[in-house]
Amino acid sequence: MRLFRERGFEATTMRAIAAEAGVSVGNAYYYFDGKEALIQAYYDRAQAEHEAACRELLAGEDAFAARLSGVLREWVRVSEPYHEFAVKFFKHAAEPTNPLSPFSAQSSPAREASIAIYRQVVEGAKDRMNAELRGELPELLWLLSMGMVLFWVHDTSPGCARTYRLIEVTVPLVDRLVGLSHLPGLRGITKDFIAAVHELRA
Repeated sequence: MRLFRERGFEATTMRAIAAEAGVSVGNAYYYFDGKEALIQAYYDRAQAEHEAACRELLAGEDAFAARLSGVLREWVRVSEPYHEFAVKFFKHAAEPTNPLSPFSAQSSPAREASIAIYRQVVEGAKDRMNAELRGELPELLWLLSMGMVLFWVHDTSPGCARTYRLIEVTVPLVDRLVGLSHLPGLRGITKDFIAAVHELRA
């Protein structure tokens, strides 16, 4: 991560990484196929750190808004050491065809693990919500988190204060929309929304 941050992803070679790690180039390639595999390992590690950081919150809180806000805030907190790296690396992850994109097939383990956290957010919430929406919500919340990541990458405020503020103003809106989804007058709109999500996903 330090070499990628200091030299950039393109300029950092596996030979340089091996030298910094104190191993042979062959040994480095034994564990990782290349630089891309190292980034995927970073995704996996960051996801595991996020999951561990959320464990106590999700075990003790049953309000949807508090669960969602806590999970998003914990992501910002555990990601803080990688912020400078993420700023320089984001152009690679933002390319739709790049295997390092969070939407790529190669990133699916980390993506599924992240969606699983938002599934915990939904399943452990006591709040009433449309049953069909409840099933779709974990992936929708993950997509919301991707928007937060984009904002965070560009956030230069001290301690990423603007990202925390974004969470603070966004979560209540999501909470209200989810809470309204079970009302008889809005069930049709919820159904149309879910149908649109299915169509776009396909």
